[in-house]
Amino acid sequence: MSQSCGTPKCEHISRGLCDCCQNNLCLQHLTEHNALLISQLNLLTDEINALGDRLNSFNIHEAVINGRQKLEEWRKDCHEKVDHFFEKKRQKLDRLIAKKLDKQQEEILCIQSKVSKLVREQEAIRQDIDSLTSTIRHLKDEMNKIEEACIQVDTHPLMLYDSLVQVREINEDTLDLSTLSPVYRALGNPTGSYTALASSDQFLLIHQNPNLCLVDKEMNIVKQGLWIHKSIFDICWSSTLDRFIVVEENNIFLVDERTMTIETVKTVEKRGWLSCTCSDASLFLSTNV
Repeated sequence: MSQSCGTPKCEHISRGLCDCCQNNLCLQHLTEHNALLISQLNLLTDEINALGDRLNSFNIHEAVINGRQKLEEWRKDCHEKVDHFFEKKRQKLDRLIAKKLDKQQEEILCIQSKVSKLVREQEAIRQDIDSLTSTIRHLKDEMNKIEEACIQVDTHPLMLYDSLVQVREINEDTLDLSTLSPVYRALGNPTGSYTALASSDQFLLIHQNPNLCLVDKEMNIVKQGLWIHKSIFDICWSSTLDRFIVVEENNIFLVDERTMTIETVKTVEKRGWLSCTCSDASLFLSTNV
């Protein structure tokens, strides 16, 4: 028995079952449904072609320009730090040599004065000759050491870790903790130690009750000094002053990493300080109110 077309108000006899709507349709409506599918397929074709055109015109250099700029800034900053560190060591080397030369010059002038006096007064004895001979021999030995580069310079290779620069996709929905590098080294704090810390180009400054301690990259304490003041609220490093800045409850201190001397900054008024940071030119402080 023939069925009617499933389209409302259509009185034609069904000619087949439409796969898309599962209705029995007449020939006209089957043709219309087929034309609709074809038109939708054409739209999908246009969309995929548009995506292909976008992909072909995609400029990879523009897409990574921000990332490359950050990498370039990081490279420049590293070079500046290496140059600054090199200059400090070069100046130290020059100072050591100059100090030895100055000492040698003083001793030569002294013995020249003695010889001139003996020649002028014509009163030299064997003991004077022996003493001068011994002193001159010593000065020759010292001069030989200077000329043979008596200053030893030990260098260690600059260590670069892969985690120094991380390149990864941005995922706004989740935090991928696997991108964090594993714990490198751990250093426990004695009871009563303050938690503030800061790093210079070479060392980490931390408080390990009762001392302020300088820690190297291997987490070894290389220097320490007794901290006799109140609670440490914050610490930062000033490359301009070449000092650590330590914020205590009411005072500001400068800590020299070479000598571990602690100096009070008397030009800053006493306030209820809380935290600090600095630029090349300014110190920024916040209060606890």
